[in-house]
Amino acid sequence: MTALLSAPAARHCQTWHWQDYAINYTVEGQGQPLVLLHGFGASIGHWRKNIPVWAAAGYQVFALDLLGFGASDKPDRIYTMELWRDLVQDFWREKIDRPAVFVGNSIGGLLALMLLTDAPEMASGGVLLNPAGGLSHRPEELNPVLSLVLQTFAKVAALPVLGPFLFNQVRQPKRIRNSLRQVYCNPEPITDELVEILYRPSCDPGAQQVFAAIIGADPGPTTEGLLAKLDRPLLVLWGDADPWTPIGGSKPYRDLMETKAIELIPIPQTGHCPHDENPEAVNPQVLDWLCQQGL
Repeated sequence: MTALLSAPAARHCQTWHWQDYAINYTVEGQGQPLVLLHGFGASIGHWRKNIPVWAAAGYQVFALDLLGFGASDKPDRIYTMELWRDLVQDFWREKIDRPAVFVGNSIGGLLALMLLTDAPEMASGGVLLNPAGGLSHRPEELNPVLSLVLQTFAKVAALPVLGPFLFNQVRQPKRIRNSLRQVYCNPEPITDELVEILYRPSCDPGAQQVFAAIIGADPGPTTEGLLAKLDRPLLVLWGDADPWTPIGGSKPYRDLMETKAIELIPIPQTGHCPHDENPEAVNPQVLDWLCQQGL
């Protein structure tokens, strides 16, 4: 079974079944496998500026829509980082079965780090792009007022009447565009195509329940705890103008650069999604690092 994303972000996709759920994925190229893991609300289409470049450079590039996102199923269930870790592990066993480089943005970056540390036999290395510190904010990370606001928002999002109303407001294309203007330093990449990539899956059955479940989800493992177990090479690219995950959050990686195989490179004047906002910088940085690592 295949599907096709709308042009110009067209990408031939296939369906893989996992625990009775349909998972959308694509694969392009031959060579060392790269597995791309998107961030919250995103999908395979968010990698449209990277997949063809890395595939043309001699890599076999896999990209998935995580359960609850993109064209994958959106069941009403508890969502955790561990759920997606298990999904990607099973995908790797069935479709790849050789050491891969896991590349992730935002919560996809945290997921990539989990795979490197929880299942190192699957990984030859990792690339993190503005990785999140958790699936949701930990209370100790926020001031009491903001913590209360977010807790209230999560409760409202889960209500049977107000929840769908709130979600319908949040997912409007104009609000998606406004949110992107907050997290992209350069407005030029905020195109109608990008807004459509983020908006279209929000119209699917179950999208509102997924949103509500993730807003109130457990944050998952800490960056510090995962890095303590890391024994694979890691490239961290960080857009230095990101208000969602500010570059100050890169400190746990910086602190270990002398003792672990970690390279941290700031991407100037770039926001939360450097692979999409500034692929001219990110694509060659990733390829250069892969070459340096012999991958």
